[in-house]
Amino acid sequence: MALALCLQVLCSLCGWLSLYISFCHLNKHRSYEWSCRLVTFTHGVLSIGLSAYIGFIDGPWPFTHPGSPNTPLQVHVLCLTLGYFIFDLGWCIYFQSEGALMLAHHTLSILGIIMALVLGESGTEVNAVLFGSEITNPLLQMRWFLRETGHYHSFTGDVVDFLFVALFTGVRIGVGARLLFCEMISPTPKWFVKVGGVAMYAVSWCFMFNIWRFAWKKSIKKYHAWRSRWSEERQLKHNGRLKTH
Repeated sequence: MALALCLQVLCSLCGWLSLYISFCHLNKHRSYEWSCRLVTFTHGVLSIGLSAYIGFIDGPWPFTHPGSPNTPLQVHVLCLTLGYFIFDLGWCIYFQSEGALMLAHHTLSILGIIMALVLGESGTEVNAVLFGSEITNPLLQMRWFLRETGHYHSFTGDVVDFLFVALFTGVRIGVGARLLFCEMISPTPKWFVKVGGVAMYAVSWCFMFNIWRFAWKKSIKKYHAWRSRWSEERQLKHNGRLKTH
């Protein structure tokens, strides 16, 4: 069983690495980070779809059955995601592209998935955490691509930012709090699984403070720009009336 899991994770790691190399060859005029973020975007979309299917259709429901035995589909998805996080953590360390908070997030994610796979249980709530963590990931990558291509300061950029902040606050913080509460009051999950859940939620709050600070600064900047534009338009109208008189 352990050998089969290791092989699945190794295949996943090789798959993500191969995809990254392919993107690098297809985008030779772009940076390595461009190709890495394409891999991240692909994983985000794929993991959202798979984890949503597990949570909402295949089951069991994470809010009522935390700590339940892993299903075969959960194991496959966790192995797929574990290979990705190992790849991305290695890339971030090699290129020194991320700070301590993102590295801590990746490390906790890797440890949490390994723990669920070794125990053979709690894949239900780990899968739910995966869904909540990845649901904002495609939007985060879209923000970066918009900025790199010079299209960030546009209506599309504003929509992406709004959706990112709204989803992060509503799902990762709001729904995440409910999931953590269900995890903590349930007698089924191991105590160290609960500790891991608290640690992941604490990391989410650290991200949330940074996101709210960014959203506040951007809102103030947009407000001042609107006030300035409104004052200019008012001044132009006033000058126009003076000239007609």
